[in-house]
This record gives sequence, C-alpha cells and structure tokens, in this order.
Amino acid sequence: MNYYTVGKIVNTHGIRGEVRVLSVTDFADERFKVGNKLYVNKNNTLKELTIKTHRKHKQFEMLSFEGLENINFVEPLKGLELKISENQQGDLEDGSFYHHQIVGLEVYTIDGEYIGKISEIMTPGANDVWVVERDDKDDLLLPAIKDVIKSVQLNEQRIIVELLDGLDE
Repeated sequence: MNYYTVGKIVNTHGIRGEVRVLSVTDFADERFKVGNKLYVNKNNTLKELTIKTHRKHKQFEMLSFEGLENINFVEPLKGLELKISENQQGDLEDGSFYHHQIVGLEVYTIDGEYIGKISEIMTPGANDVWVVERDDKDDLLLPAIKDVIKSVQLNEQRIIVELLDGLDE
C-alpha cells in the first residue's frame, strides 16, 4: 500500500504530548480530525497514531495522539512526516488531482510534440506550477491553469498542454 505525506512534526509543544505540525495538505481539517489515523515511518517501521486532539495555532496544526500524552513519548517523533494511507484519500472533484497522480506523467503539446516529464509540483501562491524535466533544455515551468493545461489523461499517463507565448524560452 502507498502512503502520502500530509504534514511534518516540527516540534513538541508543552509537556502533555502535543506536537506542532507543518501541514502539507489542502484538507487539513479533514486529515487532522480527532479519531483519524495517521502513520509515521520510524526506522523503516510504520507506526499508526490516532489523533486525540487537534487545534490550530498560528501557521501550525497542533495535535496530540492517544496513548502518547507525555512529552517523552512524542519527543522521538520530531522531524518525522505524518502520512495517510492510499485508502484514506477521498475522491476529488473532476479536474482536480493529487500531486502524486501528476508527477511522472509525460507532457505533450496540443500538436503532439513531446516536451518531457513532470518532475515536481511547486505551490508558490495563486496556482500550482508544474516542473517539466526536459532532456536537452532547462526545466520548463508550467502554470497549472486552464489556458495552459488542456487535458490530464491519467490512463494514458500523459498531459496535453498549450504553450502560451513566452513559456518556452
């Protein structure tokens, strides 16, 4: 089974086992709901954690876990990524995709010309930017907007794009 990162434990908070989490999910309220299961990979062993409490504090999600109500129990978790299982991912509305579905897809122009493969997705602000790794040139940065991304064909493992003036320079 595949697991996907939804946050990273960056520090402990107080002495009662609360941790400070930097969220990397668009669905923080859903992912960090009390009673939900999260997973950490410690020494190549997956450990299941059940969320006991959740609150927001500044830009962080503050969590505590059942059975780990002491700073000494959560201290070893610092720096670990919190993950969800593939089964925990909900369905997205049409036209929306999880990052892991996009990374690795081949990119073609609307004329059928091969450009490269998506190597990563950056989230700088208003819209995501898809990084296309090309063999003979620098990486191409594609804004994930309707004017550029014409179709995502998951079954064919390809993306069709229209390069606007100035994008391929």
